[in-house]
Amino acid sequence: MSSVMSVTRVSTDRVPAAGGHYSQAVKHNGLIYVSGQLPVQLGAAHDTEAAFEDQARLALANLLAILDAAGSTPGHLLKVTAYIVGIENWPRFNAVYSEILGDIKPARSIVPVPELHYGYLVEIDALAAEGRDI
Repeated sequence: MSSVMSVTRVSTDRVPAAGGHYSQAVKHNGLIYVSGQLPVQLGAAHDTEAAFEDQARLALANLLAILDAAGSTPGHLLKVTAYIVGIENWPRFNAVYSEILGDIKPARSIVPVPELHYGYLVEIDALAAEGRDI
């Protein structure tokens, strides 16, 4: 006999709505899967000319806003994957990432890619545990 486990789709109006056929995040069995977040500013036109560091900060802010809406905190991040255009941006991403997350050090991968949607330089997705006690 199989049991049905609930899947909850997460959506918040604190970040731009999903631009395709996907959810901002999905919760299942105590885990939160946050979809890839581009550095899209809520209510603004695409700004692909922004500095890499500004794009990284905005993509992380969007991810953390969705995480909050899903009932979690940065301390519950388990795995983060960042897709960056240009291997030379790796140290700049690392600096912004450590500035924002401080002592929080989830598992992480940085994947250099040739290009991202709309011409952005960074996209970030994550896996986190539900909870607010950290």
